[in-house]
Amino acid sequence: MKVLVVGNGGREHALAWKIKQSPLVNKLYVARGNAGIWKIAEKVDISPTDIPNLVKFAKENKIDFTVVGPEQPLSAGIVDAFEEAGLKIFGHKKDAAILEASKVFAKNFMKKYGIPTAFYETFEREDDAIDFVKRMGTPIVIKADGLAAGKGVIIANTLEEAIQTIKDMFAGKFGEASKRIVIEEFLEGEEASYIAMVKGDKLVPMATSQDHKRVFDNDKGPNTGGMGAYSPAPIVTKEIEEEILNRIMYPTLKGMIKEGRELSGFLYAGLMIGPKGINVLEFNVRMGDPETQPIMRRLESDLLKHMIDILEGNIEDVKPVWSNKWSIGVVMASKGYPGKYETGFEITGIEEAEKDPDVVVFHAGTDIKNGKLVTSGGRVLTVTAVGDTLKEAKEKAYRAVEKIHFEGAHYRKDIGDKGIKRLENLNR
Repeated sequence: MKVLVVGNGGREHALAWKIKQSPLVNKLYVARGNAGIWKIAEKVDISPTDIPNLVKFAKENKIDFTVVGPEQPLSAGIVDAFEEAGLKIFGHKKDAAILEASKVFAKNFMKKYGIPTAFYETFEREDDAIDFVKRMGTPIVIKADGLAAGKGVIIANTLEEAIQTIKDMFAGKFGEASKRIVIEEFLEGEEASYIAMVKGDKLVPMATSQDHKRVFDNDKGPNTGGMGAYSPAPIVTKEIEEEILNRIMYPTLKGMIKEGRELSGFLYAGLMIGPKGINVLEFNVRMGDPETQPIMRRLESDLLKHMIDILEGNIEDVKPVWSNKWSIGVVMASKGYPGKYETGFEITGIEEAEKDPDVVVFHAGTDIKNGKLVTSGGRVLTVTAVGDTLKEAKEKAYRAVEKIHFEGAHYRKDIGDKGIKRLENLNR
C-alpha cells in the first residue's frame, strides 16, 4: 500500500514510525513532516491545511490510505474532501471535528448529554465575562472557544490575571479562536488522557497515558501543548476505566450520533480525576501530542491494519496488543516556549542518545538547513524510552536527554514522577 501521513509534529513522527513497521506498507509519504519523519517517509511539500492540493496529490499518486495527525485539517474538512474524491482516509468529518474545534460546542454538548464536566458559562462580551469571574473568584479556567494549538487555556490564579486574560482574549490574542470564550470552575486532581479508536457507537481503547501540560516542574507556569507523557497511567485503575467508558466515552459516541455528527477516527478525552470524581477537561478528535509517542512505543500490533479494519466497518476484529513495559516521553522545547522563541539552532547528540536500544527520539520542530539538523518550532523533540518499570523508563529517557544539545533547550525534569509516587504508595 501507499500511505500518506498528514502533519508536522512529534505525534505524526510516532504514527509514521509505527505505520512504517506494517507489512502492508510499501511506500510512505508525509505532508509536510519534519526532519525526523523525512528519514522514513518521502516528503510531500504541501501544508497539512492545503486540502485541495493534498487531494490532488493523493489522486495523482494513487494513495491507498491517508492518516491525519493534527486537528486543523480535520476541522477544515480534509476527511470530507478526501471521501468525496473516493479516497480512503482515517479521521473525523468536519461536522464531528467541532467537538474539538469549539470549546463552546463541547461544553454545551456535555451538559446536554450528562457527561461530567466542570461548571461553566460561555461569553461573547468582555464585561459579562469579567462580572462572572468577580462572582466566581479564583483560581478559574479561561478557554478560547476555537483552536489555539494547545495554548488557548489559561488557569488564572488571581482576579487581576483573570481580568487581563479576558481582555487579551477579546482583544484577539488567539484571533478568531477567542471571539467567544468559556470560563469554568477550576478542578483539583490529577490529569489522565484516555484515547480510543472509534466508529459510530463502537470503540477500541488505546493504552492509558498521562500528559504534563504546564511548562515548568511541579505543574508551574503557563499551559503548553504538552511537555511529556508516560504510559500506562496508574491513576486509571480498572474501576476508573469502566467509569470512563460508561459515563464518558460511550455517551459521547451516542450523543454525537443523535446530533447527526457521527465520530470516526481517534477520540481523546482529557480527564481530571479528583475530589469531584472524573470530569472531562476537553475532547480532542485526534491522538494526543505528546501522548502518542509513548503509546506507540508500547503498541506491538499493526496500527495500519487496525485503522483499515475500523474504516471498513470491522471494529469488532480490532484487538490491539500492548507491551507490558512502561514508556515515557520527555519533550525538549525551545527557550521561551509557549511564548516567543527563536529557531534555527543546530541539534546534536540524537545518534548518541539512540545508541540505547530502548530509546527512540521523535522529532517535532526540526528542519534541515545547509545540511544541518536545526530547531524550527516550540516543541523540538520528544525523547522516549521503555523500561520494565516506570522508574527505569524515566532514568533511560533522561540519560538520553542529557546527550542531546541545542541552544536554549528546555525540558521538565519531573515527567513520570506522579506515576512513580502513586506506584510506591500502592506497594507500601
